[in-house]
Amino acid sequence: MVLQLDGQWLFPRQCGLRAGEGCGERKREGLVSILANHCSFVTGQRLRRAFQVGELYSNLYSERTRWTLVGSMWRRFQSKHAPAGKLLAALAGVFMWEDEKIRDEELHKCAWEIQALEGARNQSPPKGKAPGEAEVGWEVVVEKKTFRLWRRPIQGSHLFEYRVFGTYTDITPRQFFNVQLDTEYRKKWDALVIKLDVVDRDVSTGSEVVHWATHFPYPLYSRDYVYVRRYDVDMDKNLMVLVSRAVEHPSVPESQDFVRVHSYQSRMVIRPHRSFDENGFDYLLTYCDDPQTVFPRYCVSWMVSSGMPDFLEKLHIAALRAKNLEMGIHDYTGVFKVSQTSQERLGGDNAHNAASQEQIYA
Repeated sequence: MVLQLDGQWLFPRQCGLRAGEGCGERKREGLVSILANHCSFVTGQRLRRAFQVGELYSNLYSERTRWTLVGSMWRRFQSKHAPAGKLLAALAGVFMWEDEKIRDEELHKCAWEIQALEGARNQSPPKGKAPGEAEVGWEVVVEKKTFRLWRRPIQGSHLFEYRVFGTYTDITPRQFFNVQLDTEYRKKWDALVIKLDVVDRDVSTGSEVVHWATHFPYPLYSRDYVYVRRYDVDMDKNLMVLVSRAVEHPSVPESQDFVRVHSYQSRMVIRPHRSFDENGFDYLLTYCDDPQTVFPRYCVSWMVSSGMPDFLEKLHIAALRAKNLEMGIHDYTGVFKVSQTSQERLGGDNAHNAASQEQIYA
């Protein structure tokens, strides 16, 4: 006796003659039961298939490759369903690296900035102007032996953008670069730091998301920043580049302990006079942020102008200590070096082995 599953019959025709309305009810129940069983079967098959595919890729590829594959699939989904993808990421607490990452073009722009400024410095400035001030809008606000600080107003804002061009001859570019990147070391030499932690990393580019909380001058509340940073060392062009800018990250929500700074960006490029491991280099730092104060623009500018020399001096001393191996720090160009103190403690052949040991920083 064959059942007809065309939406008309679930039981033999005789059922309709004998049971009347009761048979119609059983028809509907039977249809629902069959559909439920079918959906359960298909779902179970697809789940088993997904687990099998996942196990296959787990055996074939490394963890980094698997994450790259997942990221590629996620980006493909985003390109087709961008609004839904962003909403889903926000609800799931996922940081969108593809949208927030610092791209190659931004790193390349820094190299052009220092070349342009060096070109302006080497030219004869207009009468009454300082070298580098020929570019529209910039004015010198601090001039020291080792650096010069410019500022210019940001269009449509009450804020300034700042630019520092400096030179050091008693430390190496490598140490100056590493001191700025080593978050653990900065907690020791910068007394204003309240919190400084790397909260996320992008394995494909080496980019990091950093949470930084810092004291502000009394009577201001402390501020905190959440920013993505990316760095690069170009051996061919003999340049080191570090770019940072503010982002939002689901693992670091705003708290009542700090005033969150949402607008912040910084670009630094370092050019050695000779090599990365010989004393002497020039650097260019361009940055701006909105500390969200109620003070007029000239007050904020005064705080920056007065605080910058102090910060650069502390940074210089920290780099000198690192250069003299008083403090071992990570080498972000790829090598972690053992401090001189550790070498002396080992003694003899062990000291020689420690001096030559190099560990790749992960």
